[in-house]
Amino acid sequence: MQACYLAVDIGASSGRHIVGWVEDGRIQLQEVYRFENGISRKNGHLCWDVDALAAEVINGMAACRAAGFAPATMGIDTWAVDFVLLDKAGQRIGDAVAYRDERTDGIREMLPVSFAEHYARTGIQFQKFNTVYQLAALQKEHPEQLAAAETFLMIPDYLNYLLTGVAANEYTNATTTALVNAESRDWDDELIEKLGLPRNIFQPIRTPGTVLGGLLPEIQEKVGFDCQVILPATHDTGSAFLAVPARDEFAVTLSSGTWSLLGVENLAPIATDASRADNFTNEGGYQYRFRFLKNIMGLWMIQSVRRELGERTGRKPGFPELIAAAQDAQYYMGKVDPDDARFLAPVSMIAEVKAACVQNGYREPATTGEVMQCIYNSLSQDYKAAIQRLQTHTGKTYTSLNIVGGGSQDRYLNQMTANATGLTVYAGPTEGTALGNLMVQFIHAGEYADLQAARNAIKESFPIKEVNPQ
Repeated sequence: MQACYLAVDIGASSGRHIVGWVEDGRIQLQEVYRFENGISRKNGHLCWDVDALAAEVINGMAACRAAGFAPATMGIDTWAVDFVLLDKAGQRIGDAVAYRDERTDGIREMLPVSFAEHYARTGIQFQKFNTVYQLAALQKEHPEQLAAAETFLMIPDYLNYLLTGVAANEYTNATTTALVNAESRDWDDELIEKLGLPRNIFQPIRTPGTVLGGLLPEIQEKVGFDCQVILPATHDTGSAFLAVPARDEFAVTLSSGTWSLLGVENLAPIATDASRADNFTNEGGYQYRFRFLKNIMGLWMIQSVRRELGERTGRKPGFPELIAAAQDAQYYMGKVDPDDARFLAPVSMIAEVKAACVQNGYREPATTGEVMQCIYNSLSQDYKAAIQRLQTHTGKTYTSLNIVGGGSQDRYLNQMTANATGLTVYAGPTEGTALGNLMVQFIHAGEYADLQAARNAIKESFPIKEVNPQ
């Protein structure tokens, strides 16, 4: 039977189980399960339903077996920064509060460590929802929860724990806590102490490729097979960057999904005063690479408009419909700052975009098409500005842009991005995150000798669309 491997890729809006295998040197993929994800208000906060997520992980594994697959290994990746705490008995304490919650408002200013020192230590940009600020907010609101905690696990860590019984913190996701020292690549004990956080809750940091172990007996019974649970880059952006078939070192990567993560891989962090001022981050990557990148709001704005229109009319428009509406309004020139916190979790994204346009001196968008065109204008111009600043910090002149992830399917945004940046865009593969997850498993299994061999296989296995500036 053909050896196969399972990637469980969970984003902010949905999750999917994708089986991968290698046939004649080419990578084959089959999606076997998909489910919805989202946040809801609970106990005064926006929260993830992690019990439902855990159940869906198991449901998808059972669906994998029903489809005739028995993977040798599996790996889970999710978004970053969010976490759960466990007590001495291994039971969860409190809710899994989502990064879009407002509990971290104003927390940065309350910390006893300056951001300049914080950034110099960790290389992690300021985002008000970084784990360190969530922990400080929890310390303020529910100190009893931290006092009772024995174990800190990020979302994919927790799902792995439920499957294997092994508690571990994976490196790429751990770096987004802003508590990992960029030089030592381990928990920054001095920083943690200065912040008044309990050091004992943080687990040993494990790197992608680490095998946690087999499935617990009760999980085996539910899913119909046993396999080794392996750590991919559990931060979805870390996985997505692995799947980029870059032409050379002068290629920028854009992981395009709910968030747009634009940057490059470096072998060392760039934690200068200038990069701090521009809010670039140095997130941990596979084999201790650093993803030097800029976080941009991304397709969240489009997803929010789509959801809002569905709530208003009872019919959620498809993405092609929204793209066509934007094209019809292509002469609308209004734009906003996608990174403004006002777009993080507004009551109405449409109303927020309209208000911001007016405040920026533009005519208020009159139609859905003009709202969409404004978002497209804003994202493509933000990508341009980020690349310009990226060149300043790295000293390189970039000649191409690789777009991976779901956003790589948006041909209109790809063309606008090529036009705005003046760079040739290479769009694809679409399932970049799941592919990156699988690549760690492929390399571990010996299917490919190393990362470069796996990246070369991606070029041969998936269509990559070339988009030139017009």
